[in-house]
Amino acid sequence: MKAACVENGAIHVRELPDPEPGKGQALVRTHSCGLCASDAHFLTGGQHVIDLSRRMGGPYAALDYARAFVPGHEFVGEVIDYGSGSRRPVAPGRRVTSVPIMRQGGAHAVVGFSHACPGGCGELMLLDEDFLIEVPEGLPDDHAAMIEPLAVGLEHARRGRPGKDDVALVLGCGAIGLGVIAGLALAGIAPIVAADFHADRRELALKMGAHIAVDPRETDPYGPLPDLGGRRVNLVYENVGVPGMLQRIIESMPFDGRLVMGGYCMEPEPLYVFAAQNKRLNIQFAGGEEPQDMELALRRIADGRIDVTPWLGGRIGLGGVAAAIANLSGPGTPVRTVVDPRMM
Repeated sequence: MKAACVENGAIHVRELPDPEPGKGQALVRTHSCGLCASDAHFLTGGQHVIDLSRRMGGPYAALDYARAFVPGHEFVGEVIDYGSGSRRPVAPGRRVTSVPIMRQGGAHAVVGFSHACPGGCGELMLLDEDFLIEVPEGLPDDHAAMIEPLAVGLEHARRGRPGKDDVALVLGCGAIGLGVIAGLALAGIAPIVAADFHADRRELALKMGAHIAVDPRETDPYGPLPDLGGRRVNLVYENVGVPGMLQRIIESMPFDGRLVMGGYCMEPEPLYVFAAQNKRLNIQFAGGEEPQDMELALRRIADGRIDVTPWLGGRIGLGGVAAAIANLSGPGTPVRTVVDPRMM
């Protein structure tokens, strides 16, 4: 199969052997795959994650950074076949998405960050049959590829245990931050404050359900907010993932505040524990989505209650992956560029 691979921190288009499904594994032909900021972070900070996994026994421990692997964990594709002895829960020819985790065969691998489980930047994938979610007819491929990033935002939103008395602040309005806003809005949380440097992202935040959107260089999102009658935020969702953010947020948060860390920072992050202790802060580290979040994301995209159309930029082939990953952020860039591995 053809695939865009990560190899020694760079993207190359390669011809690779077709993956062969084992028991409990589905062979899937990729239709669309979104490019995520974590893919870009992994190009520069991935070795840190691998080393940490090796010390702790994490899912990235078997990954060799110098050896080609196929990224892409936001995908939709068509079931082709299953390994011998599989349950075959979705008929071949039907489209599916999935939590990007493989647990069959006694291993725990992250699809798109594994030599054994190539991601959606290749023509073929192996998916765990226990996690397959069938995509309904009529839902476009590119919209279906947004189920996974939306599900991550929905997971982060609920991890904060939001309630009717909270004033929520969402830092960073990429796909995950927008998903957090959508999740808070679905739960009836109000008001929701969004903060992002870029005007186009702030506009999208308002469309997803934020009540006000500020440029943090111009308006202190932690101070009394005139548009909210002088109220202050007490529940913060971080979706940026750059070094130094955690400590800066701690210093800015109010006493007894709650913080959900969702941004993937792949570099060491300094933390002065006393600063958080002094304010009695509750800090929740959020991870990836769970099947319940995927199911909810699918339903809400399919029924139109969450419109991901504004997230979508251009479609590219494998030859455009390297340039697209290098330009995932900045003013005017789309929330998601979608790869079709059938295109070059």
